[in-house]
Amino acid sequence: MESFGWFSILPPIIAIGLAIKTKQVYLSLALFVWLGWTIMNGWNPVAGLISSLDVYVESVTDADNMRVLMFSVLIGSMITLTQSSGGMEGFVNAIERLGLARSKRSVGLLTAGVSMAVFLESNFGLLVSGSVARPLYDKFRISREKLAYVIDATCSPKCILIGSLLPLNAWGAYVAALLVAQGVERPATLLIAAVPLNFYSVFALALALVVILTGWNIGPMREAERRVEEEGKLLRDGAKPMVSVEVSSERAKAGVPRRAVNMVMPIATMVLTVPAVLWITGDGDLSAGSGSQAVLWGVIVGVLLAVVSYRLQGIMTIEESTQEIIKGIQGLVPLVIVLSLAFTIGATTRALGTGVFVAQAAQATLNPGFIPALVFLLACFIAFSTGTSWGTFAIMIPIVIPMVELLDVHPALMLGAALGGGIFGDHCSPISDTTIVASMASATDHIDHVRTQLPYAMLAASAATVLFLVVGFVL
Repeated sequence: MESFGWFSILPPIIAIGLAIKTKQVYLSLALFVWLGWTIMNGWNPVAGLISSLDVYVESVTDADNMRVLMFSVLIGSMITLTQSSGGMEGFVNAIERLGLARSKRSVGLLTAGVSMAVFLESNFGLLVSGSVARPLYDKFRISREKLAYVIDATCSPKCILIGSLLPLNAWGAYVAALLVAQGVERPATLLIAAVPLNFYSVFALALALVVILTGWNIGPMREAERRVEEEGKLLRDGAKPMVSVEVSSERAKAGVPRRAVNMVMPIATMVLTVPAVLWITGDGDLSAGSGSQAVLWGVIVGVLLAVVSYRLQGIMTIEESTQEIIKGIQGLVPLVIVLSLAFTIGATTRALGTGVFVAQAAQATLNPGFIPALVFLLACFIAFSTGTSWGTFAIMIPIVIPMVELLDVHPALMLGAALGGGIFGDHCSPISDTTIVASMASATDHIDHVRTQLPYAMLAASAATVLFLVVGFVL
């Protein structure tokens, strides 16, 4: 791979800084892509623009990426259908009657529970938990930013921990494949041993639980919660939610019964369809199935069932359901634009060799006593800059495993550091697709989500760094 040296980290630094400073997400992501390809074309801006468009088209038309985009917009249709049918209001009423949502704390625990239960695919879990919890958060005057934090903090961390323990999602299978490629004979054993040493993932989950139970608000989150509590504003003035106002604030159709089943049934069908398709596409192995096909077919089956069910109940005609589906798709156009740019950024950083350069530059400076902590911080930086945990795993594991043998450091601790650092970036980078989808699922402004979540992520990362330092000298 051609090396572009320090220039390879210029696009992510500029784009992330611009996004946080100006809150212009589309412009920042597009600038990342254009600047990256301009560098690779000898600083020719016109050639950079042409290459950017070509790579954008290639990224969007990739089969897996296209399925994710289709799935994302159809989730918008699921939201509008369940809202218009009265199912969402019925669900909120049922939750309150059952005593599961009597306070902000119980609403937060319910949200975390739903998120933890849907662990087969990260973005799917975000969208399901966000769709279920958002009306409850609005009713109990909890900020959209807090919802985005809770579902995001319980997304990638739980996926990697559960995937490492049990072969029930693609995360563990992917990391195991990377370990096998490095000659590790018992990857499953090493993965399981790394679970308690994946300090960041453990701390991120624990901190989310503490925040839910205590209502602890720090930094920008304190202002967001004050705004909702005192002013009744779910979003700040001038915020640009990832879902259109029409979708996020739609009310039930006049005269329809408020039945919880009209929300629960389509979503439950969607959730149950995912493992079925994973089983089919993986020839009986859930971890080998196609995640993109599974989530797409899940939402298609859920939407179709909702349309048929509402017609049989006399709640909506086929024409009315079609209108709601179109409205939902239109409302998710902002998400499609951002996700498609995020996919293009992935291709750009691979071509630039951003992660490889940073890893190679740092590898020579590692001191044995500090290796686990430095590996963690390096993985954090790569993942935050590139917006991908899986890409970070692919970069770090081929570096970490040889170091284990050469420097006689603890293999599970090193793997836990590499995985935890990758999860940090996936959790809070403004260019991560997971962070973007969390903003969409919560119908909040994307940069507001990043700003309010980052202090918590940094706190968990700081605690993890200290523990890696301590344990690195013990094991």
